[in-house]
Amino acid sequence: MTTGTPAPYITRIAVDESDLAACFQVRKEVFVGEQNVPEEIEYDAYDADAVHVIAVAADGSVLGTGRLLHGAGMAAKTGGDLTVGSLGRLAVAKRVRGLGVGVALVGAIEDAARGLGLVAVDLHAQTHALGFYERLGYVAYGPEFADAGIAHRAMRRTL
Repeated sequence: MTTGTPAPYITRIAVDESDLAACFQVRKEVFVGEQNVPEEIEYDAYDADAVHVIAVAADGSVLGTGRLLHGAGMAAKTGGDLTVGSLGRLAVAKRVRGLGVGVALVGAIEDAARGLGLVAVDLHAQTHALGFYERLGYVAYGPEFADAGIAHRAMRRTL
């Protein structure tokens, strides 16, 4: 194993309540704990119907998570276009940032989107993360805006 590489891990769709609890714990650590997002807005009604992905190390520890919104119930988040999914709540544990976990999670979300027949994925990137998403093929559009007091830009990638 190369120095600086996380222990072997897999990315997969969250399948049960314990997976969802692990996803929510990582989000709480990153968004609420590190970025001071109010906990009451971190979790929303979209969580119930989203496709959640999770990165799990060989030892069972959770390294990161993200979610995909899609379908008619999510139209407000996807601009009303039912062929577009919305990637969001991408969170990677601080101890493994910069080691490819986020890239693997985005790939898992895009695979899920393709599996659902979606043709593109939109996201709202924190401006400090624009370069990360640009390296993965996302293109920013529209003006900068604030979400939870943090500057964001909308981005899209055609699948």
